Amino acid sequence: MVSMSIIALVLVSVYRLHAQTISMHQAARFYTTAPLLAQNKMAEFEIKPLGELTDDSGSFGDEFPGYNWKITTGDVESQALGKTAENLKKIDITLSAGNDEFTYNLRTYRFYTE
Repeated sequence: MVSMSIIALVLVSVYRLHAQTISMHQAARFYTTAPLLAQNKMAEFEIKPLGELTDDSGSFGDEFPGYNWKITTGDVESQALGKTAENLKKIDITLSAGNDEFTYNLRTYRFYTE
């Protein structure tokens, strides 16, 4: 009976460690993949003309199932930059996976001349 109790305690600990290892692997995989996907999506978005820069969202399809992206754009307001700020656009991309369990954000600024 004592040996069964010891085995049960050891097995519970082993299963808990295994579950923790799987969770850590998923997080490491996301935070390795997300920056590359975000940079790729940002590069696709930045080559668009100024008139086509609108908020957008989507997924990465079958290549990266469960990964979603969302891009938002906005004007930059800065007294220090003066009129230069009128030509700047702020571009944010957010990647998420696992029902928003993991998120990754990337921001850049783009200068547009008219």
